[in-house]
Amino acid sequence: MVLGTIVDEHKSPIAVERLWKALICDAHNFMPKALPQVISSIDLLEGDGGVGTIKKFNFTEVVKEFRYVKDRVEIMDNENHVFRYSIVEGGILGFKVNSYVAEVTFTSSSDGDCFAKLKIEYESLGDSLLSEEDVRNIKQGILTMVKAAERFLLANPNAYAQGLEEVRTK
Repeated sequence: MVLGTIVDEHKSPIAVERLWKALICDAHNFMPKALPQVISSIDLLEGDGGVGTIKKFNFTEVVKEFRYVKDRVEIMDNENHVFRYSIVEGGILGFKVNSYVAEVTFTSSSDGDCFAKLKIEYESLGDSLLSEEDVRNIKQGILTMVKAAERFLLANPNAYAQGLEEVRTK
């Protein structure tokens, strides 16, 4: 077993608050709408969306390696826009990694856009880090979700423009 880290950054044309609300606070409703060809549904198995919540992401046939992934919210800091989750079942857990924890941080850029930073820490199953192809696939999968969110939010400028309290009551 080897400990590894994956980092990535992305500048989004969407303001921090809107991207946070859509991708983090209301992901279970938003992502199947924004990316229906990949995510068929997201089920809240435990919790209310905050810390401790367990979600099951159900994927379409487009995702070849696995059908679902369950994750648990570890940190959800709505003020500083920091989100940390761990995979508890499915996905690459058990056949490529023993553990997987990801942290996403959103900050405002000087021009009002959003700067997203991703850090994934994992423990491999074998005696080596994930392959370059595996790392590229993980990054691409996450970027695909972000790009889909951006397209949806750009096409729907009033979506997720309301206050955070309104999103939580949906």
